[in-house]
Amino acid sequence: MNSKEEETNSEITNLENESFIEDQKDPNQINEKIEDNKLGEKTIEIKDEYKFGWSSYSEITNGRFAMIGFLAIVLIELFSKQSFLKWAGIL
Repeated sequence: MNSKEEETNSEITNLENESFIEDQKDPNQINEKIEDNKLGEKTIEIKDEYKFGWSSYSEITNGRFAMIGFLAIVLIELFSKQSFLKWAGIL
């Protein structure tokens, strides 16, 4: 290669690098690249079915009911202005 070709190639490389850097600064360009990656991945189906015993479905269900119960106790204490145990007649 002669020196003119090397200079031209290096100029092209510099222009490509500059355009790449400009693309990196544009948040929309980054989001498009991320979405393209997500579309290319294989999707995994997760079935939420009841299974007897210790399963992720039963653990999630029990956790949700526990959160609802805790929220109910907090609301009872706020509205009745007494402890839940006293409100329930345990103490």
